[in-house]
Amino acid sequence: MARSVLVSGGCGFIGSHLIDRLLLRTDLEALVVVDNLWTGSRQNIAHSTDLRLSLEIQDVESFRSDQRFDEIIHLASPASPSWYMREPSRTIKANVGGALNLLTLLKPGGRFCFTSTSEVYGEPLISPQPESYTGSVDCTGPRSSYDESKRCTEALLFETQRVEGLDVRVVRLFNTYGPRTRTDDGRAISNFINQALTTGILTVYGDGSQSRSWGYVDDIVDALERFFWRDRISHRGPLNIGNDYEVPVLQIAKFVCSLVPGSSIEHHAPAPQDPTNRCPDLTLARRVLPGWEATTSYQDGIERTLQWFRKQIVAVDTNLP
Repeated sequence: MARSVLVSGGCGFIGSHLIDRLLLRTDLEALVVVDNLWTGSRQNIAHSTDLRLSLEIQDVESFRSDQRFDEIIHLASPASPSWYMREPSRTIKANVGGALNLLTLLKPGGRFCFTSTSEVYGEPLISPQPESYTGSVDCTGPRSSYDESKRCTEALLFETQRVEGLDVRVVRLFNTYGPRTRTDDGRAISNFINQALTTGILTVYGDGSQSRSWGYVDDIVDALERFFWRDRISHRGPLNIGNDYEVPVLQIAKFVCSLVPGSSIEHHAPAPQDPTNRCPDLTLARRVLPGWEATTSYQDGIERTLQWFRKQIVAVDTNLP
């Protein structure tokens, strides 16, 4: 049966990789990308000439269409603190307002997929974090527009499932990185690579002992593809998706320095409410997606990402007057 799919945030980092996978589907009839290009870029999907793909440059919370969709995948939201902390109301509108609007565009019996975040766990008091952990989130803190709008959207979707029988799939993503991240994204790996290739000085906030579980985008999208549409799965989420191998931020910075001779590290004051650790409990993911693992080492992933960043920076330099 031919399927129509809408992806919000499809010009973004993860969204564009997901678009590539969706276009491999033989049952796909139409793929509509809704993106206001706030943090996304046309270039991320410009390589596709597939006639089934169309782009609507609009805010997801106000997008209108006479078409109804078999599947909706909602990714529209900035994910970097430096972006969402600058525009909190816009961030909340993208997540919560976007979900409320997109639900009206779903066909009866259609599937709604949402990319939530490990940020719903806040400053975790247990590690690794299982899906059953309700978190330790500051609902009025500087990161709350992102954390709480993701939590609220999860609540909206699961409550709609309870009262209306919505077919929903919700994932919680952990620190994804890779090609097509904005060079000015602001998160650790992209920031380190961009700084190494430009100023040569990598900014580490605090002593760098805070740890993260770095998931390379190809591994993460493998899981999203299986969970959102490919595998026959009854579980609806939330489902942790990420790499459960924790690495300190300082170790990542030192590795990037090793790849770019002459670069160095400079320590700055700690970022506000920066979690000390982040690591997914993947017990459920391994049961729901048997055989799936985030297999790309941070060394291999960073080298691939650095190669992509280098091309982007060279392209910008050559286009300067």
